[in-house]
Amino acid sequence: MADKVITDFIRALRSADIRVSTGESIDAARAVRLIGYADRAKLADTLRCVLAKSPEEKATHDRLFDLYFSRALDTASKSVSNAAPGDTETDTTSDDMLSLIESGDEAKITIALAKAGQEAEIQDIEFSTQVSFFAQKMMKSMGLERLDTKMMDAFRRLTDEGEGEAEKLIEARREMFMRARNYAQQAFETYGAGATETFRQEFLSEKAITQLDRRDLERMRTLVEKLARRLAVKHSRRRSKKNRGQLDLRKTLRKNAGFDGVPFELLWKNNKRDRPKIVAVCDVSGSVASVVRFFLMLIYSLNDVVPDIESFAFSGRLESVGDILEQQDFSAAMDEIIFRIGMSSTDYGQSFSDLKMDHWNVIDRRTTLIVLGDGRSNYGDPRVDIFSEAASRAKQTIWLCPEAESQWGSGDSEIPRYRPYANRMVHVRTIKDLERVLDEVLASYN
Repeated sequence: MADKVITDFIRALRSADIRVSTGESIDAARAVRLIGYADRAKLADTLRCVLAKSPEEKATHDRLFDLYFSRALDTASKSVSNAAPGDTETDTTSDDMLSLIESGDEAKITIALAKAGQEAEIQDIEFSTQVSFFAQKMMKSMGLERLDTKMMDAFRRLTDEGEGEAEKLIEARREMFMRARNYAQQAFETYGAGATETFRQEFLSEKAITQLDRRDLERMRTLVEKLARRLAVKHSRRRSKKNRGQLDLRKTLRKNAGFDGVPFELLWKNNKRDRPKIVAVCDVSGSVASVVRFFLMLIYSLNDVVPDIESFAFSGRLESVGDILEQQDFSAAMDEIIFRIGMSSTDYGQSFSDLKMDHWNVIDRRTTLIVLGDGRSNYGDPRVDIFSEAASRAKQTIWLCPEAESQWGSGDSEIPRYRPYANRMVHVRTIKDLERVLDEVLASYN
């Protein structure tokens, strides 16, 4: 029983997007065998230490622990208290639904529901729309067909006594279905809610940013934070590994001279690598603004791996916006930036001139210069010469364009004129596209 309880709990954690390795699963099972289930607080602390790593994972663990173990331990304790001496399993199959409900024995009802849930494989539930389906499967496991047969027989008698019995059976059926449905709902919240949220996030990550509505914004904020954590973990590990460099043979031999040259302690050459630095120049006019919002949210969520970020916004004139984004609530800061800066007629040439005049020193050989905009400059001078000069100062230059490539060069689009000076010119339409670009940027520093 113990191993299955832990296995199913780990399954619930994994469905909520918490990564649990095989080794961690084994450690959790061993720990539980040592401390037992009697002290729930100690059990929760132990499993949290073994299975959850980040603060977000710990919060998810605590929520699922309360959901899962309130039911699992309650069922186990009632099963033990109702078992006759020498019994290895409590028998509830001989009780039909009517006698089960009429008995008022909560322990037996709880055990019957748990057994029915196990037989219905309720841990496979993934979506809220499956709650009624699994409740029905549980009902069948508890003898729904026998109950329905009894009910029909009572109706066919066409007597007051038969009608009274039928009403009792209908009430028992209704009561047990509600209990089964509540059980299935709790199982969904334990096993399926995380998977459903992951599915929704995957859908949103592939949805065009310009098609998102206000209802999606809070979920998108959670998604962006999740993507940022994933990138941070990936590149922190990769950078740590690369920084170790090659074995320093001379220092290793000197350090281990007292051990007859046996290398008990290895010393490595340190690879000196540039720390990531991003300068973001963003067009916040018109439909481009919605893409900028999520791009800046993503890069400012990466401050653990990109401590050096300079951001600028423009439509007519260019302004530094880093202080606003760092000091205010992000959503309020973006609203202010778009309202204050994004209402002018777009002028890429003037904005690049402002960059050179006021902020040229932020671009150096460590810099990844990222320009986010559609390149439409209302037929003004695009100052390609300044963009070319900025690109030559930077480590690399990437232009992110929300418009499809088929639109580049149409009307007042100056993208083809800027394109030769960018290391990459990328069409971005989804949050997944933005993640992919930043993944490649961070990889270039490893």
